[in-house]
Formats: sequence, C-alpha cells, structure tokens
Amino acid sequence: MPWIKAFHIIFVTTWFAGLFYLPRLFVYHAMAEDREGIERFQVMERKLFLGIMTPSAVLAVLSGIWALYLLPGYLFSNWMIGKLVLVGLLVLYHAWCGRIILDFRAGRNSRSHVWYRWFNEAPVLALVAIVILVVVKPF
Repeated sequence: MPWIKAFHIIFVTTWFAGLFYLPRLFVYHAMAEDREGIERFQVMERKLFLGIMTPSAVLAVLSGIWALYLLPGYLFSNWMIGKLVLVGLLVLYHAWCGRIILDFRAGRNSRSHVWYRWFNEAPVLALVAIVILVVVKPF
C-alpha cells in the first residue's frame, strides 16, 4: 500500500502542476497579438495537456481507485466522499481546459486575460480543500 500511496501522490502532484500552469498559459495566450506568439502558446498548451496533464490525471485517478479497492473502509467516510466530489470537479475543470485549448486553436476565444487569471485560481482552492480533508479529516 505505501507504494500505491507514493505513486498516487506523485501523479496528483504532476497533474496539479499542469492544472496550475495551463490556465496561466491561457492568460498569456489571451494577451498575445502576434501570430508567432499565438502558435507558440498553442503548441505549449497542447503538449502540456496531452503529454503531462492527461496522463497524470488518469494515473492519479487509477491509483486512487486502486488504493480505495485495497482500503474499502475509507470509501464511505464523509471526508473521502468530499474528496471524491472535489476530484470529480477537478476532472470537469481538466476537461474544460481541454475545451479552451480547442477554442483557442479554432480562434474562438472570447474571454479576456483577466477572466483566465480568475479561472486559474480554482485548482488552488480545490487543492487546499482536498489536503485539509485528507490530513485533518474534519468530518
């Protein structure tokens, strides 16, 4: 079990690195005006999303499921249900980021860099809540 936990933490960490960085790229992409800069951001966003974030998300979820399979008693604890709800919201956020990448690629972005600055804060709030739920187990 310690190995599964260790890899789960590693995958969650790499996933969150992407969840923190990709929206920041959206901020700069929304501000870009030159073709070369726009193309550079499209490449960076695609590589981050497909090469790091998505594999990390899949492995984080799979290792979490594996850990729950080995410790099924945690599944119905209130703190775990809260954590799983937040993870589900992060998966939706991840998918939304993928949709934003497609919108940028198609030239359909209608949001400002300020909107993306606020959008960038959601994973921070989720991380704080998840860590508190897992470590403190407040309920």
